[in-house]
Amino acid sequence: MTQDAIRIEGLTKIYRAQRNQPPKHALKKIDLTVPQGSVFGLLGPNGAGKSTLINILAGLVVKTAGKVTIWGFDQDRNPRQSRASIGVMPQELNLDPFFTPRGALEVQAGLYGLPRSQRRSDEILEMIGLSDKAGAYARTLSGGMRRRLLLGKALVHNPHILVLDEPTAGVDIELRQMLWSNVRKLNEAGMTIILTTHYLEEAQDMCDRIAIINEGEVVAQDSTGNLLDRLDARAMIIHPDGPVETMPQGEGITAEQRNDGAIVMSYQSRQISAEQVLAAVRAAGITIRDVKTQEPDLEDVFLALTSSVGPGAPPPDPRDISSKKKV
Repeated sequence: MTQDAIRIEGLTKIYRAQRNQPPKHALKKIDLTVPQGSVFGLLGPNGAGKSTLINILAGLVVKTAGKVTIWGFDQDRNPRQSRASIGVMPQELNLDPFFTPRGALEVQAGLYGLPRSQRRSDEILEMIGLSDKAGAYARTLSGGMRRRLLLGKALVHNPHILVLDEPTAGVDIELRQMLWSNVRKLNEAGMTIILTTHYLEEAQDMCDRIAIINEGEVVAQDSTGNLLDRLDARAMIIHPDGPVETMPQGEGITAEQRNDGAIVMSYQSRQISAEQVLAAVRAAGITIRDVKTQEPDLEDVFLALTSSVGPGAPPPDPRDISSKKKV
């Protein structure tokens, strides 16, 4: 048993040059650690290298350099054990249309060498809500049902680690809630979950640790709470109980009045307290009818670490991001 479900050291992937194009450096000496039992978010913009990383973990893409250890097994020395330790729910709906859900699970279990006595096809079908469709051809299933079946296929060999690649892309609210309910149960039972998603609010809600990849490099890797704490920009939205004649002023405080009359007070929480902001409002003779506070979320952190104005441009100032969000 190992304390790290996955340990990646110096992982590099370079795709060969094609048609006068230079080689593509998809991954650039990535170091990554996924703690055992965690729900780990792997985030990044399109083309950042997430899919390449997942495919290397799944044994579908050969790395150029580096070391990958999955559940204590070196991927180069123990490829069978490392692959058996991980299950991947892919983003693409790659199902044989002439297999039934039960048949697809049975075939998948056979590929992993599971004897019939150890197969859990009916149990998995019950968990993913496809028991009543067990004998239907996959081509007759809806898109949401097919996505459920992909989850079932990833679980047939009872892996220690489950990778979910954009699991809720294009699915309805009911399926999304069912999926997250199952993920939480699997994690509570000890399974390590790796999640990639473009729905950042899902990652913020589900993940206890997050890594952000941009242009083949890890630009952040920390607990979700620590990542959110990197941005100390705060906004206080004051709804005055009457006309405003004088705008609040104070060192380190920026005040702007919106079209609806509300005043947005932007400040840095490490430098100024909320009480100082309220004191500036009172000093301007403003009576407060209502007040709301706004803190940065994962979207703010993501944009601050991955956005750029142009080639080689630095990322935007995190203080400029949260203050521009509407409340």
